[in-house]
Amino acid sequence: MQKAWKKGLLACLTLGLTVPAPLLTWAADKEIVILHTNDMHCGVNDNLGLSTVAKMKKDALQKTPYVALVDAGDAVQGAPIGKLSEGEAVVKMMNTVGYDFAIPGNHEFDYGMERFWQLVKQQNCGYYSANFTDLRTKKLALPPYKMMQFGDTKVALVGATTPGTLISSRPAYFQDGQGNYIYGFNEDETGRKLYRALQKSINAARENGADYVFIVGHLGLNGSIEYWNSESVAANTRGVDAIIDGHSHERIQGKYVKNYVGKDVLIAQTGTKLKTVGELVIGTDGKITSRLLKQDIGDDIKSQKVISREIAKYEHLLSQPVGEAVIQLRSNDPNTGERLVRNNECSLANFVTDAFKTVLQCDVAMVNGGSIRNEIKQGVITYNDLLEAFPFGNMCAVVEVSGQQILEALEMGASHYPEEFGGFFQVAGLQYTINKSIPSTVQLDEKGNFSRVGGIYRVSDVRIGGQPLDITKKYTVGGITYVLKDGGDGIIMFKGSKLLKDGEISDVDAIIEYLQKHLNGKIGDKYANPYGDGRITIK
Repeated sequence: MQKAWKKGLLACLTLGLTVPAPLLTWAADKEIVILHTNDMHCGVNDNLGLSTVAKMKKDALQKTPYVALVDAGDAVQGAPIGKLSEGEAVVKMMNTVGYDFAIPGNHEFDYGMERFWQLVKQQNCGYYSANFTDLRTKKLALPPYKMMQFGDTKVALVGATTPGTLISSRPAYFQDGQGNYIYGFNEDETGRKLYRALQKSINAARENGADYVFIVGHLGLNGSIEYWNSESVAANTRGVDAIIDGHSHERIQGKYVKNYVGKDVLIAQTGTKLKTVGELVIGTDGKITSRLLKQDIGDDIKSQKVISREIAKYEHLLSQPVGEAVIQLRSNDPNTGERLVRNNECSLANFVTDAFKTVLQCDVAMVNGGSIRNEIKQGVITYNDLLEAFPFGNMCAVVEVSGQQILEALEMGASHYPEEFGGFFQVAGLQYTINKSIPSTVQLDEKGNFSRVGGIYRVSDVRIGGQPLDITKKYTVGGITYVLKDGGDGIIMFKGSKLLKDGEISDVDAIIEYLQKHLNGKIGDKYANPYGDGRITIK
């Protein structure tokens, strides 16, 4: 009977017909449990911690032999242990915990393409993506999906990586020496290339006998580019039962979206840094349920030993003190806990931009909010504290640009407001206003890069050094090469500008120099207001 159901389903998919309700589920003899994580960002000991994830998997295996553990990307970057080991330490831990499937998020590429391919070889479960393409061969760079057998039931896990990776990781990593893209993610200005690429693998999995198809995607919802997000993927494909999502750091126990032929597709996401672990269960009645596991059930001893050993390798270096803060430097709202740095001014960002402006000796410092990843607490500041807040190992640069380029960059940074955007600009030596009642008219190219402002600017009242911005005047702008040189976050208006300083000092080293040489090692009340000092006005 099951074979007949599958044959009927394949015929429907091939002809583009709606799948009949009786063909949607097949009962397994025992429950199938899919545990999932996303956006770990090296938080191996944060919140629940990886050793608890390992115990969850072992406990699940005591109840059913059909268990898989999957990760939806951004695991190897985001904290010192990732940066100092270039991802290797986290991959070792994931291998110990026993991951069965993983996909590359945008930050899996942050150590460069050569290092990424090394991590692919080290990751025991492999990496999968149905839309990451080698443009030189016009073939997929990774396997598109993995078929998992649970008794008589087959579950296909299809990988999906946001096309926004081209701009949210360092664009140069996906280019050759002449700036031509040699890797892509099936990006366009409508999302259709992505939908087609994923549908091709979904159909292939069904044709190969998959009873269930789950997309494991680093796609996101709020703050993600709409036509590439998980909701749009669900609505523009068919044959998918659920999407295990990541990228937007949201906790979603189970959201349903109608697919292309009207069937419900479940979307789930666990937040970030192991605040929860997701659990999708295919019951013996064939129905899928979803929940977020929040209870700390203890550690798997074997996994915790490996984690502790890897952390200990870097402990002496990371514990070195570099200064002191008499107040806490904030990137989150102290009243709500909501993140500020990607859509509002905050004290940590003001400290950082002041550091860059002072050390780099430029007219203006502009820093993308997505480069700041943690707060700096009151008390002694260690090297580890700075690497927790600035984990990317960015190098600094100074460019000479026109006032018009600065205005366009600010407009691009404000284009998502009030939603978060990693390219939202924190500034020093500059003030500006965002009029939230004016819709953004920023237009992007097919890769998500800035193209032009098509209408009224929502950014106004720009002042540099207390004087109104002159769009024809040349200014010196300091920041990180990711934005000023490489066009990260789609901010390409600075690319090709005259480079006055290029890679002479890292972001963390510039911050240490500012702290020790210009603040005498102590961050004081100048940065006491968590909401900053009025550099960015929202009206």
